[in-house]
Amino acid sequence: MVRDLMRWDPFREIASLREEVDRLFDSFFGRHTEKLIREREAFWVPAVDIEETENEFIVKAELPGLKKDEVKLSISEDTLTISGERKMEKEEKGKTYHRIEMNYGKFERTIRFPTEVIPDKAKASYKDGILTITVPKSEKAKGKEIEIEIE
Repeated sequence: MVRDLMRWDPFREIASLREEVDRLFDSFFGRHTEKLIREREAFWVPAVDIEETENEFIVKAELPGLKKDEVKLSISEDTLTISGERKMEKEEKGKTYHRIEMNYGKFERTIRFPTEVIPDKAKASYKDGILTITVPKSEKAKGKEIEIEIE
């Protein structure tokens, strides 16, 4: 009789519950996908990393699926703006989406540097979906280290 008892596995119960919740969400939202697609196309913001060295700022932005001519950069004394648009593929007859998680639509990301930069010396490159912008600091922003004599 002891052999007939099955040991309770809470992880199996959780997995079963998750499958059921996923099924319910898919069945509900499956009827309203056009509305969800329009809402997702409204606006998105790319992720960025901002690194500061002694002489410059290095900004890296994730822009997968975009061509470099679909991205616009503008810069001033202390502000960098990255903008553009990722367009969704046109609907094709017979094509069915089961899930749309990628972000589409216009985007704009404005980064304010903590110090003044030299806008006309900024450089940008784009490789494998990563936009890298290097912006030198102004001489004023670098600051000088002055040794103080102790009396």
